Amino acid sequence: MRSGFVAVAGRPNVGKSTLVNALAGTKVAIVSDKPHTTRHRIRGVYTKDDAQLVLVDLPGWQKPIDMLTERMQDRVHDSMADDVDAVLLVVSARERIGAGDRYVARNVFALGVPVVIVVNKVDRLKAGHVASQMKQASTLGDFHALHPVSAKTGDGIDELRSDLISLLPEGPQYYPSETTTDMSLEAQIAELVREQALRLTKEEVPHAVMAEVVEIDEKRVHVRLYTETESQKQILIGKGGSMVREIGRWARPGIEQLLGRHIYLQLQVKSSARWRRNRTMLERLGL
Repeated sequence: MRSGFVAVAGRPNVGKSTLVNALAGTKVAIVSDKPHTTRHRIRGVYTKDDAQLVLVDLPGWQKPIDMLTERMQDRVHDSMADDVDAVLLVVSARERIGAGDRYVARNVFALGVPVVIVVNKVDRLKAGHVASQMKQASTLGDFHALHPVSAKTGDGIDELRSDLISLLPEGPQYYPSETTTDMSLEAQIAELVREQALRLTKEEVPHAVMAEVVEIDEKRVHVRLYTETESQKQILIGKGGSMVREIGRWARPGIEQLLGRHIYLQLQVKSSARWRRNRTMLERLGL
């Protein structure tokens, strides 16, 4: 069979996680319109009879501003240095291709592996605009292929997946056929809770919030949400606990689907000053 690893690269907020989910055929990475949502190196796995495509969803390239973003960038560079068979370079059809895209492209094309450029978010755009973006994207480097897609609607995803599989060498099946991600169960649950916290708190606390699974048993899942300040903590809790209940209400169905059973989701909110700069805390959270 053909099998191998494809790294997914791009600046923040170009839709990398949505694209990985679409290519894997199931949700493996949380999705948010906030930049820098992805903090872990997430592997999405797509398997069919004669192929296994392993996608590595990386945090977006960015200038480090604290220990968290510094470690995220180290993870990007470590993944790119690993033995990947190809790179998926993602740009947005809705934004001008600029210095950030070119910076990522320089790093990607220097690896010496085939690069497939994806112009994402083409849905509801005029053909002329998409053609213009594709022309701009074609100047980023000596690419193997250029695909216009909409990860949101699925347009172009099958063709893109087939192209990526064609680039993979013959090799073993790295994961069992039923595997869709190598993230731990605890990490997946924590991310589902964080996804809803990001969505519901809008611009108020997104980069300062993190989730950690404290305990899982047959009937209960206990997740702790961290913020950096008491004021952010109060926003997450909400008046009379209204916000934290809403986060739980939206997160629970995804967690129950993951576990295959009904559970009571217990959410706790705690402030931990400057947690993004605390090495011990970051290591405990797997960041």
